[in-house]
Amino acid sequence: MSAECRLDVAPRKQPRHLVSDAYTPRIETVFLDAGGVLIHPNWQRVSDTFARHGLEASAASLRDAEPEVKFGIDTADRVAATKDADRGSALFNGVLDRTGVPRGTAREAALAELYAYHMEHNLWEDVDPHAASTLQRLQQMGLTLAVVSNANGVVQRAFERAGLHQYFGTIGDSHIEGVEKPDPRFFELVLQRTASQPASTVHVGDLYHVDVVGARRAGLQALLLDPHDLYSAFDVTRIADLSALPAAIAALGRM
Repeated sequence: MSAECRLDVAPRKQPRHLVSDAYTPRIETVFLDAGGVLIHPNWQRVSDTFARHGLEASAASLRDAEPEVKFGIDTADRVAATKDADRGSALFNGVLDRTGVPRGTAREAALAELYAYHMEHNLWEDVDPHAASTLQRLQQMGLTLAVVSNANGVVQRAFERAGLHQYFGTIGDSHIEGVEKPDPRFFELVLQRTASQPASTVHVGDLYHVDVVGARRAGLQALLLDPHDLYSAFDVTRIADLSALPAAIAALGRM
């Protein structure tokens, strides 16, 4: 536990990206987060929904505002005091505030419409452009792949719609499991289902205090997807996009 405390309180700066093509079998299993790693919010759908309610918010401005707002939510204190759904609400309201969408009945009505869609289909439906090719490469490397996602019960359905389900034998959805990251029990459940060992498993996420801290508490290694270079002061190996993941895992295998 003391190591985790140091991670939360005093992160150390580490090298930014790994670059290697060789693979060794030390890493046998890769857990991946869903939202923010493989799939992203459909900001065009958000923009169109607000337009129907008489509010202007371009998809580009919403997309541009997301990284800084999400980074501001990703703190040790906030993650400890909230649930994933609370942080999701804070993300959307923060993005809307930053892009100048006025609060009021029209905004609340648009958010209610989006929430209903999200609970049925999952609003995180824009597939990362590197997702399919990266997952194919990881499979070719002989790795077992699984999803470990804080979600709302429809990740399986969302992955089927996106064509990503074929790469995973196990898709862990926190709403279904009744436990969410950073609780190590979530990782332990998926370890059991994939017959994997913590020491040979790496988790790939986009939130330090949710994904990295949670994975380490369960004894896993961790990689952080950081396309906007916001986590340079944190003690975690980072990749700029998913296409760099196979090389990063290969480098971990040689450590």
